[in-house]
Amino acid sequence: MRVILLEDVKKQGKKDDIINVKDGYGLYLINSKKAVLETKESSKVLKKQTETRALEESLLIKECEMIKQKLGKMVVKFKVKTGKNDQVFGKISSKQIAEELMKKGINIDKKKIKIDVPINNLGITNVKINLHKKVEANLKVELHK
Repeated sequence: MRVILLEDVKKQGKKDDIINVKDGYGLYLINSKKAVLETKESSKVLKKQTETRALEESLLIKECEMIKQKLGKMVVKFKVKTGKNDQVFGKISSKQIAEELMKKGINIDKKKIKIDVPINNLGITNVKINLHKKVEANLKVELHK
């Protein structure tokens, strides 16, 4: 029996895969709404859905590329307090960076901001932002007195 998977099934395949299974297991997958029987009609629906998802994905990537260009030109500045020898008290977090970007009209989740080196020195530090699995932006964060 050939079925189209509606979700990932362990050791069988990923969503939208067409797989061959024994009749009993195929009926189990269909009854548990993890798969549908492969027919001409269901294959057409699958093709339309994958085309739609691919189009949405490409639009999302284009949008992320535009945000990447904005972030590349931007410098986020923070005024910090310093002690002896210009040692900064505390450090800048991804939450603070996300809030500052929000003030500038760019909404980015703090979890997407990757800080490799703690931002606790005066000057400019580069920060990576994962906008999409295929798009990574760089942002400059500046600390000054």
